Amino acid sequence: MTTQVTQAPSTSSRVKGLFKNQQFILVLVLIAMVAFFSFKNHIFFTTAVFANVLSDWIPVVLMAVGETFVIITGGIDLSVGSTVGFSGVIAAFAMRNLTSHNVNQNETLAIGLLVAVAVGAGIGLINALLITRARIVPFVATLATLGAFRGLCIVTTGGGPVGDGPENAINLTVPKYGPFNGPGLVVVIIVAVIGLYLHKSRFGRYTYAIGSNTFAARSAGINVKMHLTKVYVLSGVLAGLAGFYLYLRLSVGSPSSGQSGELDAIAAVVIGGAALAGGIGRISGTVLGSFILTTVTSGLIIIGVAPNWKQVVVAILIAAAVFSQGLRNWTKGGE
Repeated sequence: MTTQVTQAPSTSSRVKGLFKNQQFILVLVLIAMVAFFSFKNHIFFTTAVFANVLSDWIPVVLMAVGETFVIITGGIDLSVGSTVGFSGVIAAFAMRNLTSHNVNQNETLAIGLLVAVAVGAGIGLINALLITRARIVPFVATLATLGAFRGLCIVTTGGGPVGDGPENAINLTVPKYGPFNGPGLVVVIIVAVIGLYLHKSRFGRYTYAIGSNTFAARSAGINVKMHLTKVYVLSGVLAGLAGFYLYLRLSVGSPSSGQSGELDAIAAVVIGGAALAGGIGRISGTVLGSFILTTVTSGLIIIGVAPNWKQVVVAILIAAAVFSQGLRNWTKGGE
């Protein structure tokens, strides 16, 4: 009788395994960026700057988390940026009206939050109906809603900000817990819960199944149309939350809020390791990808580089992420 002895992985194989891990690589990239910007300007490594990075990160990560679900199903949501702007504007109109009628500020903010979420959910539902009922491909359907609601932002506001809401709105985004503010901590909890929901629940398994093979998912009894509807509504809801957060930060509803937000959201998801073909993606990767994007934006400003260079850096990061995915797939195929 022979006894098989299982050898423990060698140190070199462990190291190779780490460098094949997308999350580990993203952490290294983030650390390298922080080190570089701190070396160029020592104020970057301060609580005040980190608080500003977190405030920039919150709306990006909300859009990107919703986009993660959509991309895992093999779809795309180009309307998240417009949803952010339109939900913030409509919420601002509602809160201005309530304020003019002397409604309590906290009640006004609560109603404004519900309005922003409802507007986001409505836009997500429109996207879902265009995709599942009208059978328009996601790229075209969400491109149409992107243009429509961006235009409505301008039409409803005349191109100017909508203010005269609750005076205490902007105070909510002041850091009170180290670099975090109250709404920021709530967003962190929301992202953590949604991450568990994606990776540990039946809803998450259905999401991956649809992205991997829609026909097989339908054959397995998954109601694909209903599930896609829920996914696009979720994306809209999270974009609506982002729109409300930007209202709090600016204390006005700006028609330009969320402009190009769809590009940041998609970039964060792709940098985080999701495949645009569907079936692959993790919330932790999206969170890191969002941090990298906002770190680049703040870092370039602090070291005196024109913000327009952000697009160049982001393009390089996206190309590197896609190349890394292809290299890992090639390596697995060769094993």
